[in-house]
Amino acid sequence: MRLKGDKICPTMTEGVGLLLIGGEGPERGLLEPILGAITYTIAADSGFDLARKLALTPDLLVGDLDSLQHSKELRAFPQKRIRRYPREKDETDAEIGLRILWEMGYQRTVVAGGGGGRLDHLLGIVALFQREKRPTTWYTSREQIQVVEGTQIITDCLGQTVSFFPLGGSVTGISSQGLKWSLDGLEWDCGDVALSNVFSEDPCTVSVKQGRLLMVRTLVGEEDARKNQA
Repeated sequence: MRLKGDKICPTMTEGVGLLLIGGEGPERGLLEPILGAITYTIAADSGFDLARKLALTPDLLVGDLDSLQHSKELRAFPQKRIRRYPREKDETDAEIGLRILWEMGYQRTVVAGGGGGRLDHLLGIVALFQREKRPTTWYTSREQIQVVEGTQIITDCLGQTVSFFPLGGSVTGISSQGLKWSLDGLEWDCGDVALSNVFSEDPCTVSVKQGRLLMVRTLVGEEDARKNQA
């Protein structure tokens, strides 16, 4: 499945679409477990810099590209794989990239980047997880963020720090197995939060009967995070 001119083939795909965005992003090692499943990669504006850092070649580059306009690498990138948008628009560059992946039929989409920087940009990405069509997973320079709906089994997690936030309305019927502080019996409304829990077993299971949780899982320690930002 590929773009044909300005038209996007609407067929479904079982692959995973990767969207690279500006801001602090993960080291390649954090993405290595999923890279084999990625079949299409979009870089949104300065996500192109993250693509270079990760040694990935985007299939498509989108956005106003104002932060890349003097880039030697941008001039060398195939023009037919660039879709430019005006700076003043109704969608963010991240929203454009996700929309294109969904229009192409990708049901599983991974976002990488977006850490640090402006708080409004950070909250804008978090807001994407409130939508019916939302990213599957988001990786910053040190965290993995994803929605818990129904039952979620988390692996390779022993000793990692994790926090949970209710999405949308109330969340009921919460239970867990493998957390230092159990979530069993909790019922949350907007504004409730569970910060800095710890995975005490691997794998760990978290379930909700009604509603959705946003899970923020810390993948690297403080020392590794400082190295990533250096």
